[in-house]
Amino acid sequence: MKFINKLEKKFGRYAIHDLMKYIITLYVLGALVYLINPYFYDAYLSLDIGKVFQGQIWRLVTFIIYPATLSGGLGIFFFAIEMYLYYMIGRSLENAWGAFRFNLYYLSGILFNIVAAVILYFIVGGSYPMGLTFINRSMFFAFAAIFPNVQFLLFFVLPVKVKHLAYIYAAIIGYDIFKYVRYAISATNPFYRNFYLAMAISIIVALLNFVIFFLATRNYRRISPAAQKRRRTYQKQVNRSKTITRHKCAVCGRTEKDDENLEFRFCSKCDGNYEYCMEHLFTHTHVKK
Repeated sequence: MKFINKLEKKFGRYAIHDLMKYIITLYVLGALVYLINPYFYDAYLSLDIGKVFQGQIWRLVTFIIYPATLSGGLGIFFFAIEMYLYYMIGRSLENAWGAFRFNLYYLSGILFNIVAAVILYFIVGGSYPMGLTFINRSMFFAFAAIFPNVQFLLFFVLPVKVKHLAYIYAAIIGYDIFKYVRYAISATNPFYRNFYLAMAISIIVALLNFVIFFLATRNYRRISPAAQKRRRTYQKQVNRSKTITRHKCAVCGRTEKDDENLEFRFCSKCDGNYEYCMEHLFTHTHVKK
């Protein structure tokens, strides 16, 4: 954590604010490229380390635009949902960590992927697809660790806390790693053996990025002096009376009596004293007078 603090003091002014807006734009561009010519990405933009060594260094950057949802045959609708979730989760993490730390998280994921691809290239003697799909999904674990009680609508109907979804997703990822390693061991065709090995490495790299970075920042929460003052004021009010409701979300109307695990914050971008639960703090429409 001290190392990251030093980096932030030295390079924090160069951080890209609202990074996910630009990342989503790149994914939309990648989707358009894929819809026009599905083979163009593999031929000219993918992370092919062999071709990078031949001088095509742009692949170290262009590989990040790979639209995995579309290539997997799920269609535009699910691609749009995935982009919305990435944007919402990314913005929430940036608000919690600060722009520099979120930039560092995403950049480290890209670098880890490149290093893993280079290692795989020298081990198996070829290049295999390693996009940022699992790096993006690893943001979900960070989001669940910071906001465990935020609820998502599973299948657009069933409300489920994000921490429970994270447990399920962790189990699925663990099974996927086991499955790909087993396939790699049993495969007789060198191409498929290396392909499954690359998939397993992609997942492990994503998890490594989450574990290293989040453990180094787990106690860090960017809170402004004004927010700290409001928190102290609230605590004094709660201590004076345990029976009076002190917090109420301006969107859903829930109070601390509805759920003792709910957390509330004021929004500094709204004109007036509007308080929100953590589910709606980063998703509400700002009030302007």
